[in-house]
Amino acid sequence: MRTAQFKHWHCLTTEKVFEKLHATSEGLSSREASERLGVYGANRINVERRTSPLTLLVAQFKNVLILTLLIATLLSAYLGHGLEAVAIAVIVLFAVLLGFVQEFRAEKAIEALRQMAAPLARVRRDGKESVINASELVPGDMLLLAVGDRVAADARLLQASNLRADEASLTGESLPSEKDVEAVLSEEAAPGDQKNMVFAGTSIIYGRASAIVVSTGMATEFGRIAAMLQAVETEKTPLQKNLDKVGSALARVAVLIVLVIVALGVFRGQSFIEMLIFGIALAVAVVPEALP
Repeated sequence: MRTAQFKHWHCLTTEKVFEKLHATSEGLSSREASERLGVYGANRINVERRTSPLTLLVAQFKNVLILTLLIATLLSAYLGHGLEAVAIAVIVLFAVLLGFVQEFRAEKAIEALRQMAAPLARVRRDGKESVINASELVPGDMLLLAVGDRVAADARLLQASNLRADEASLTGESLPSEKDVEAVLSEEAAPGDQKNMVFAGTSIIYGRASAIVVSTGMATEFGRIAAMLQAVETEKTPLQKNLDKVGSALARVAVLIVLVIVALGVFRGQSFIEMLIFGIALAVAVVPEALP
């Protein structure tokens, strides 16, 4: 039974919702809820193991220009040019920290979604009200909502009294959303326009209601957002792509300069170490210090 994969619950009458979920207004039995939990899984936002802060920081040094400037820093310090070494080091540090902060914020976005999940839910099971862990909610559960409650799953409203929900976390709309059990909606209606639905991660700010859970965990609107955040690779900007191309080209030129200088110097009887240092100095000069 995978009926909770259906997406257009807002288009159905309450009778059709009960029929599709094989549920009643008295709620599920404990046995049925347990069986459904085995089918649908726990009601939680699954967050894949994210990159550690240390790994993110180390990754910033994989940039060709950053590595080249690090060599420039070490070489300047070795040759006694302390002021130049400090100046280049500051530029490198700024570039590395900027990249780290941007990626670290992206890593935190999904964790923030999970923390918005409700810890508990009030439901009707076995014909009576009870409070359960929100992770135990399943499609077909009768969810009971009141002022101050955080909605624990996506649910189709059955009864509502002056119900208003804060859906800013989902839609970005600062004004509360007024709900209407009898609203007639098209399949294309966005979550913010689905007046007969309540969604996981949102809050009840006025009124009370009963609703039937239709989606849990990663099948909720919040779950879909989390899945997209985990699946999407961070796209580089055109400027970053062009800088990568320039960096690669400059790196090839730098390596060529080092090889030519060292080869010519050794051929003429010069010290290999001296020629290597001289070649690296010329190669580093190819890279503008402010390019990262």
